[in-house]
Amino acid sequence: QVQLVESGGGRVQAGGSLRLSCTITRSIFSINAMGWYRQAPGKQRELVAVITSGSSTNYAGSVKGRFTISRDTAKNTVYLQMNSLKSEDTAVYYCYASLPSGVVWGQGTQVTVSS
Repeated sequence: QVQLVESGGGRVQAGGSLRLSCTITRSIFSINAMGWYRQAPGKQRELVAVITSGSSTNYAGSVKGRFTISRDTAKNTVYLQMNSLKSEDTAVYYCYASLPSGVVWGQGTQVTVSS
């Protein structure tokens, strides 16, 4: 069974940086896309960033210019570099992978930005 293992969340002050990692327990070559969603308390889950098998990227408007998604195919890992963090970035961040058989989710990692 394919699994996603996330790491890198934590607490940081506003203006700081964090890097999230998401490792999938299989090769990412045949995966359509991988990315990150987030869900803040009382809000719906929203797409943050996505990277396709062709390395195209897309970002939510609220994070564009501050967050960067990338992948390391040798390590089967996708990263989310988050810079200039704001209090409104506080949320649980979920990694996902879009496979031919469906979507697989990570367990989520908490990011807390204090002002």
